[in-house]
Amino acid sequence: MLPVVVLLLCTASCVSASAKGGAVGPRLNNNQLYKFSYTTEVLVGQGRGSKEGSGGYRISSDVDVNLVWRDPISKDDQLVQLVISNVKIDHTSQRSEKEDILHGTSAESILGKARIGALTKPFFVHLRNGKTKAFYSYQTEPATIKNLKRGLASLLQVQLKTGKVIENDVSGRCTVEYKVVKGQVTRTKILETCKSPETGFTTHSEVLGVNKESSSVTVFTVKDGFVHSAVAEETHSLAVNTHRSTTAKVVSSQTLTLLRIEAGPLEVAGKDVTGVVKSIDAKLAAVGIVAEKVKSQCKGCPSLFEHWQAEKKQLEPTSLSKATAPRSFLALIQSIRKASKDEILKVLKSASKTTLPQVVDAVTSSQTVESLDAMLKFLNFTDVKGLVLQERFLYACGFASHPNERMLQALLGISKGKFGSTDIKESTVIIMGALVHKLCQKGLCNSPTVMQVKKLLLNGPDSTKLESEVQMYLLALKNSMLPEAIPIFTKYAESSVGAYCTIALTALQRYDVSLMTLEVKKTVNRVYHQNRRIYEKNVRAAAADVILGSNPSCIEVTNLLLSIGHLPHEMNKYMLSKIHDILRFQMSASKVIQEAMKDMISHNYDRFAKIGSSSAFSGFMAQSADVTSTYSLDILYSGSGILRRSNMNIYGAINGAMLHGLQVAIEAQGLESLIAATPDEGEEDLESFAGMSALLFDIQLRPVTFFKGYADLMSKMFSMTGEPMNVVKGLILLTDHSEVFTLQSGLKASAEFQGGLAIDISGGMEISLWYRESKTSVNNRAALVVTGNVTVDMDFLRAGVEVSFETEASLDFITTVQFSDYPFLVCMQMDKATFPISEYLTKYESSSSGKSVVSRKRRKQFIPGSEFPLHQENSNMCKKVFDSSW
Repeated sequence: MLPVVVLLLCTASCVSASAKGGAVGPRLNNNQLYKFSYTTEVLVGQGRGSKEGSGGYRISSDVDVNLVWRDPISKDDQLVQLVISNVKIDHTSQRSEKEDILHGTSAESILGKARIGALTKPFFVHLRNGKTKAFYSYQTEPATIKNLKRGLASLLQVQLKTGKVIENDVSGRCTVEYKVVKGQVTRTKILETCKSPETGFTTHSEVLGVNKESSSVTVFTVKDGFVHSAVAEETHSLAVNTHRSTTAKVVSSQTLTLLRIEAGPLEVAGKDVTGVVKSIDAKLAAVGIVAEKVKSQCKGCPSLFEHWQAEKKQLEPTSLSKATAPRSFLALIQSIRKASKDEILKVLKSASKTTLPQVVDAVTSSQTVESLDAMLKFLNFTDVKGLVLQERFLYACGFASHPNERMLQALLGISKGKFGSTDIKESTVIIMGALVHKLCQKGLCNSPTVMQVKKLLLNGPDSTKLESEVQMYLLALKNSMLPEAIPIFTKYAESSVGAYCTIALTALQRYDVSLMTLEVKKTVNRVYHQNRRIYEKNVRAAAADVILGSNPSCIEVTNLLLSIGHLPHEMNKYMLSKIHDILRFQMSASKVIQEAMKDMISHNYDRFAKIGSSSAFSGFMAQSADVTSTYSLDILYSGSGILRRSNMNIYGAINGAMLHGLQVAIEAQGLESLIAATPDEGEEDLESFAGMSALLFDIQLRPVTFFKGYADLMSKMFSMTGEPMNVVKGLILLTDHSEVFTLQSGLKASAEFQGGLAIDISGGMEISLWYRESKTSVNNRAALVVTGNVTVDMDFLRAGVEVSFETEASLDFITTVQFSDYPFLVCMQMDKATFPISEYLTKYESSSSGKSVVSRKRRKQFIPGSEFPLHQENSNMCKKVFDSSW
């Protein structure tokens, strides 16, 4: 019996101790009025800007806090009343009268009587164990006012024990970490964990994306069980990854300070919180502590059609090489995203023939339900004359920054219909593969439409006997990057059709090394070493690229080295150049190559002294703290001196993330008969052909054919003007980041970052039998604009900053070959013209009265033009080709 008595006594004493003290949250005393001063500030500016150089406002007031009701059983279950009074609004720093839009104003004149009345009405917070269980205010109050009250209420939410918890406050549902040290509580909100009703989107590519860094720290001073002061600071900094100086920052701060304690009202009697609130005012309602969405209304903003009328001159084809084109393109996208389907159709129907393709780019890039519906209604895929518009629509879908399942569903529906051109059918299926990849990146790989398209693409190559359709499905799978497609590529890598092999092998190069199984490696090695059949040189070269890029073993590399000397002349030289390039540029395979070269049988003078004109070279285009850009040029010739394959690549890398920015490949075959030369082994029966394939920002586009067949070749030769053929032309939305985040003060900030690119890629091939000379060219023209806009819109006051940069650039790659003698002369040139980079900073503030202030800054610099360095052998040949003393 005694043990039971002792246990009961211990339990009673523990319960008594818990009831007496050990408060988990702040406690208010009955019959006392806590008088506070409260200030909240918001600053918007450039990342490195000071308070004086930023835009923003300060709202200050008095706040009275008192206990209304406490649960008799639990002292930590309280209903608290807060009343705001003596409101003042001013700037955060001194301004001249000309720049002060608040000069001569009062809080009432800025807010208006209705808003100031709502702000000064009492509101109530239900606290239990230091956490907000309910927030009571009036439903009819403006959302902005309720959010400001929620921001103040969040400063009463604090726990007095160290630890991590999940809390609901004005920012949403967030993970919060508390640290308690001698009457001081530090609350760190982990903002990345916050979940709120606000939604946004961002670019799928890290290289093209926006980096956001956020922090929120509140320091409480607690005395006698209640908050005596609270100081909070929250920062959000957003920067464009490729150009980190394009940065915008929001800083929000709150300060709540206890001034004095006076005698206050007595507690209200009642059984529970709900009953007590109703007894105070039946119109009070629990409206939730998480901030409400605020609909911003644009007063005096032009309609979409009016905006289009103002921008259309900048979107003429002649303006596409200027930065004004992508800037107008981005501005038009913002208008389209707010427009209805009928408004968008009105613009599409009113656009001239020359500007319509650019409008199609803008409408499709907007990626809203209304814009997609407008495009589907406007385009007729059975119309042969609409080929340009149809392809521009499809490419804009492929480059979409945040595609959804509905866009893929639309393309699937189009693919099942009739087409006026087989080219458009091919582009549709190829772009569907790109959308599958992007949707899988978003975690939608198992959604119904994606599953349906995956099945279509995976079964596609074996479902048809038409060579063009097999290539179409293989290119679509190449875009999709599906792991399930690897066995298909492995199978087609050993095909008897050279085009299938090339697509399959170049697709395997894009996969992560971890997916390159032993079976894949065996297949690729069989292709290179021709264990089962004879392959074309460009197929074997593509197989070598896969081997060397897939963590090759020492045996694989040794076998590659031993093959040199037994290959066709030009391929011997190409493989040697490839090995030297990997060693010089210290690529991933360099160490194993160095190990294999210790063997003198595979590494000797006879093997490494082969002559020829083919080459492989890699170099740096740009190196900075923000981004590293590299280029590579691979040139493979036939034994007769005619180009077999030219491959130019440009990559961008940021913090380990890689973007294949550009690949332009020109292929030619079956041209030996023109100069009475003997084809290389395995290429005796190839049809005359020349074409160009482009991959842009990780998206494979439909290849372009220069000529196919001897008859087509001869007609093109006699009509050849030397003018390049267009491969890609249009406007692309590269960067697209949009979000709305609620600051702890209750204010809302919106961030919009967009990057637009106007691009024109063309390529050409000329052959002169008289001079026994050929020339291939790849011309790249581009204008880039990236803008970042961060705004804090309080409905009655608005402050914001826009940071942007723009540039116009050109890059030409020209290869000249003289094949009158062997070894023939080859000169490669890769030229970058001098180009400008302009940076802009715009700060703006405005009030509901119509007053506004805008300040602008600009900085411009020129990057000198240059010819990118290639190997010394190329320089020597260029001297002979142009007969000059460089």
